[in-house]
Amino acid sequence: MAKKLWFQVGVGILLTILIIKYFLEISFLFEPLVIIVKTIILPLALGGVLYYMMEPIQRFLENRKFPRWASMLTIVLSLMLVLWGVGALVGPQVTKQVNKFIENAPELTKDFNEMKYILLQQKGNLPESLENSIDDAADSLQSIALNFGKWIVTFVQSLFQAVFLLVLVPFFFIFMLKDHEKFAPIIYNRFSGQRRAWVKKTLSDIDNVLRSYIQGQFLISAILATLIFIGYWALGVNYALLLAIFALFMNLIPFIGPWIAVLPAIIIAYTQDPKLVIGVAIVTLVAQQTDSNLITPNVMGKTLDIHPLTVITIILAAGNIAGFLGIIVAIPFYAVLKVIVLNIYEQRRKIKNAATKDVEE
Repeated sequence: MAKKLWFQVGVGILLTILIIKYFLEISFLFEPLVIIVKTIILPLALGGVLYYMMEPIQRFLENRKFPRWASMLTIVLSLMLVLWGVGALVGPQVTKQVNKFIENAPELTKDFNEMKYILLQQKGNLPESLENSIDDAADSLQSIALNFGKWIVTFVQSLFQAVFLLVLVPFFFIFMLKDHEKFAPIIYNRFSGQRRAWVKKTLSDIDNVLRSYIQGQFLISAILATLIFIGYWALGVNYALLLAIFALFMNLIPFIGPWIAVLPAIIIAYTQDPKLVIGVAIVTLVAQQTDSNLITPNVMGKTLDIHPLTVITIILAAGNIAGFLGIIVAIPFYAVLKVIVLNIYEQRRKIKNAATKDVEE
């Protein structure tokens, strides 16, 4: 029985639960380590994201006979130039729209309350079942609005903390650019034989999955944000640039993110001119269809191979467990875990087939 897979998995789960239980009971011993990890995890993750975004450029330069130091210097200087250019071109407009939004916030709140009041007034002319649906929707909308406000405050606080920690990001980023080939060998060289080959392949698969996800997701978000900005700007929607920047970050959340991004656009469009809501809906629909049918299939391909229902379930669970940060990291974490499990299964299958072949011989 000890050789059965289900028994080994069950023992592994029980041991994991026991380890977690006893770890929590003596967690005070590890508190300094937890503080250190919390301090470096965000800049380390941001450095890793930057590395994966810049890695194709580094590979391109080094294929053109650039030495490592020259490729690193080119990337860093190019990033600084791009950031300066974006700040110079977009910064004044963002500041202007933020100030305008703050000035008009009371009026927007008033218009939103009037919109809600008008909708609730009309429910008396509707069938009872539809009235109940509107009541439920109104309660849900109010709850979402309250939670959205709390989320905005939390997001702003996290943003300031991230800016404070960004001092460490260039260190991790440059370190990864310089020595990224050395990380995997440090791990798989500790093994030998088939186990070494398996660890090497697993690490390579994890690297490919993370690279595909990060590069693909950022490229998709940038394209969608550009399409949305052009559409909103052509319609004359107020705060088009702010809404596009908000969409850029929300689109990093697969499937759910775009629908979150469109909510403030619809509210602002309605308070500006109710007819604009139709235009905003059309722009969003066109952007989403372009993404679903053209961009995502060609950029992401079948690398992740995760069913949409699985994605939505993971995102909702991660949001309840770890908030916004959990939503951001849930899909890549699941993709990495899936790679590890599939590689374990494949290795066990090879061992089993080899053993069967030996018996037959």
